[in-house]
Amino acid sequence: MSESHPVPSRSRGFAAAVRRYPIPFFALTGLVAGLIVGLLPGRHILGNQVWLAVLIIGGAPIVARTAVGLTRRKFNADVVAMLAILVAIVTGESFAGIIIVLMQSGGEALEDYATSRAQSSLNELIARAPRKAIRRNGTSVEEIKVEEVRVGDSLLVRQGDIVPVDGIVITGEAEMDEAALTGEPVPASKSPGSGIVSGSITLSGAFEMRATRISSESEYERIVQLVKEAQKRKPRIQRIADKYAVYFTPITLAVSALGYLITGRVDTVLAVLVVATPCPLIIATPIAIIGGINKAAKQSIVVKSGASIEQVGSAKAVAFDKTGTLTVGHPVIDGISPFAGYTSDRLLYLAGSAEQLSTHAVAKSIVSEARQKFGDLKVPRRFMESPGRGMTAEVEGDNISVGSYAYVEETLTVHLADEQKMKLKSAAEGVLASYISVNGVFAGIIFFRDQLRPGVKAMIEKLQAMGITRVVMLTGDNRENAAVIASSAGISEVQSNLLPVQKVKFIKEMGRTHGTTLMVGDGINDAPALASATVGIAMGAHGSGVSSESADMVLLVDDVTLVPEIIRISRRMMAVAKQSIFVGLGLSVTLMLIAAFGYIQPAVGAIMQEVIDASVILNALRAR
Repeated sequence: MSESHPVPSRSRGFAAAVRRYPIPFFALTGLVAGLIVGLLPGRHILGNQVWLAVLIIGGAPIVARTAVGLTRRKFNADVVAMLAILVAIVTGESFAGIIIVLMQSGGEALEDYATSRAQSSLNELIARAPRKAIRRNGTSVEEIKVEEVRVGDSLLVRQGDIVPVDGIVITGEAEMDEAALTGEPVPASKSPGSGIVSGSITLSGAFEMRATRISSESEYERIVQLVKEAQKRKPRIQRIADKYAVYFTPITLAVSALGYLITGRVDTVLAVLVVATPCPLIIATPIAIIGGINKAAKQSIVVKSGASIEQVGSAKAVAFDKTGTLTVGHPVIDGISPFAGYTSDRLLYLAGSAEQLSTHAVAKSIVSEARQKFGDLKVPRRFMESPGRGMTAEVEGDNISVGSYAYVEETLTVHLADEQKMKLKSAAEGVLASYISVNGVFAGIIFFRDQLRPGVKAMIEKLQAMGITRVVMLTGDNRENAAVIASSAGISEVQSNLLPVQKVKFIKEMGRTHGTTLMVGDGINDAPALASATVGIAMGAHGSGVSSESADMVLLVDDVTLVPEIIRISRRMMAVAKQSIFVGLGLSVTLMLIAAFGYIQPAVGAIMQEVIDASVILNALRAR
């Protein structure tokens, strides 16, 4: 019995590429085959026949598609290529025709490969979507498909579960990770009466909830639908080649007709078309774009398509998500208010030691700050944690409690007067805070804030100096917190308390007002807005995979200040590409006029065009 071996993944990938893009592979293979056959003794004619067959078979789909496009008034750079292929078939100039087929189909394949990757963002969103729910029926429970949940159903959600539909907590308490949906990194505490959204993850605790929406109307499904709609309706960008083809193609046709009138020969028409084949449009621009993409890659910026790097340099408006994009995405200590004779350092040491066994984001910030300041901390004993409320532990013989005001108040043996309670609550109003008690005595408050990333303010100033006329911060956070971050960043316009659908609406309005718009974000909640912007830029180092796949560009390092560099690379790339186009087309027009008088044969014209191509390519490489 013979032993079977799995096909290597690279082989499968190559085979899939050949199946998806057969024309460029066929043209290249046929070009090489004809060359080999033609070099054999006495086989020159057979080699030309191989080329002619390859030209007819490979060129037919391009000619047919372009002809259909003309009936729909799609007048672009493909028209000259189509005419050159037809005339090459008629006159037997197969080599020149195959080169055109290879360039045309190869460029289309590369662009299609880049743009088709956007579909994977939907696949990842759908893969992450809730599939099952646990429904209570009286005293029994049953596992059902999420599509079977009805409004009013009682559902049980365990630790580690993804919330299946939107609803309200009935009983139980839990800490929920809503960062992917809201963009806010601090776990949300849920208790009876709290609203709960589909797609959030139960970090600790368990609860029973009442469904208020069916799965198709819940928040997570709405995000999926928003990404679908954004990708479906995103307008196709007019490429730079097609912009100039609108003018160059009629000139080419006119000179071809003039050449036939002057010489009366069909080969004159082919000679004009060969030297006029828009290689500066077909080749120079992609070479410059590849150079720009490579330059961006060296800066840890992944560019998914040539169209996006063409467009980013012309942007006049940029929208930034707040949490995780402009800010570091996790709470940092902003201040400590000690009570009962304690010092700030002592409170930080005790709280940091006690919190070491907690997984809460706030606890991690306290521990990190304490370790940075004091080095080694004491290992806590008798650690107990109430999910979403707080924790208690013993440190150096003292009983330390850290958490919400309600939780810490339950641990007090020396109770506070009503006036003191009011002052404490007002001191932490509108901000994130943890309360501390030591041995039943209220000891102080630790305040937190979301920290602005280094260099953001300088980045905003640089964008404005580059001609960006509008910079906006978008966030699901409240107005007060958002205003503090925006002020620190030097951003005057803030849109707060936004749901994903509202971010999409705002991005579309920006697009109608300013044309090319950029959106920079990192979470699942940003994915629809990233897909809706002219160019979406995702924070890929710590952002969600969905946002990275929905975006047109991804920053592989956790550095939002690279955005001006993307714009700079695009602008230089486009300047080089336009220079190559103008020089290349100028030389082509000159040769067209000479060919129209019959002074250039098609084969000679193909060589001359290759010289132009080489010079254009060398110039376009400067984009690197």
